[in-house]
Amino acid sequence: MSDVAKCPTCGSISKIKEKDDHITYSAVQDEEALKKIGQLKKAMEKFKQKAEALEKEVQELKALN
Repeated sequence: MSDVAKCPTCGSISKIKEKDDHITYSAVQDEEALKKIGQLKKAMEKFKQKAEALEKEVQELKALN
């Protein structure tokens, strides 16, 4: 993921890049933010499914004991 900070000039949320001790700010566009949110939602859903599967497996193992 990109580093994000508040731009000192305009105050908007910006991606930052540092090269040779020079920091460049570029504004985060709505489309970029929506794309990242979509990616995070998908990752969270996968995590949730894995957690539920593990929880079910633990319950089954407890039932065997």
